[in-house]
Amino acid sequence: MQIGVTLRLMGDSATREIVGACARRAEQAGFDALWLPDHIAIPPDDAEGSNGRYLDILAALAWLAGTTERIGLGAGVLVLPYRPPLPTAKWLATIQELSAGRLRLGVGVGWMDAEFRALGIERARRGRDSDETLAFLLACFGADDDVVRAHDQAFLFRPHPPRPPILVGGAGPHALERTVRFGDGWIPMSADPGRLAAPIRELTDRFAASERGKPQVVVIGAIPRGEPQAGIDLLAELEEIGVTGFIQGTRYATEQEFAEQIEPAAEILSVTKPG
Repeated sequence: MQIGVTLRLMGDSATREIVGACARRAEQAGFDALWLPDHIAIPPDDAEGSNGRYLDILAALAWLAGTTERIGLGAGVLVLPYRPPLPTAKWLATIQELSAGRLRLGVGVGWMDAEFRALGIERARRGRDSDETLAFLLACFGADDDVVRAHDQAFLFRPHPPRPPILVGGAGPHALERTVRFGDGWIPMSADPGRLAAPIRELTDRFAASERGKPQVVVIGAIPRGEPQAGIDLLAELEEIGVTGFIQGTRYATEQEFAEQIEPAAEILSVTKPG
């Protein structure tokens, strides 16, 4: 199982120094990927914990592509309706190109009313808009001759790196259906094996029916400090039901606090991935 870690883009910890130092520390510890959140317009009455300060996810991923060497770079998750399809495709292709194929694209439909209002976007259309963007991304990355059409205009989609894996976020039938239609896997809103077993089984069966192999399933949770065996047991239980990746969630304001937050997962990494 691959093990990743969340990297905060919010509040006082969202500085060049702290973001860069935490990313390098995670890479040195052997984590498989960094996973970044997406917020674009925090309202004043909902700014507790961040003070409304959020770095842009795509700009941060692009910057991290140049400040790290090996670690995967995950959008966890990119809110698709917030951005037009073509600029989004260009951003993603550029990050994938400059990172030498390290991008992992988690996607979601969004939920915060205030952000949709600030963007002038109908929240009621978020599902349709997300599906349209996903279909466009597949067309761009799948174009054999690099020629794509948008609004009856042909253009060259270059650079044209390999498509990053697409992992659909969310829960319920709509998330699973979107995963089957557009994704390589799923990022559910739980790390509870009891809640995940049935939907993972359904997703696996639907992938098998379409001869697509096994889906990736990446979950976000927290392995507590001082309980390495409990963490190993949890990962084993998750792997047994089809989970392929675990993301250690973090809450920190300094590099030292980040190191403390990732220590339990890093300890497991040192046992399961020696050297």
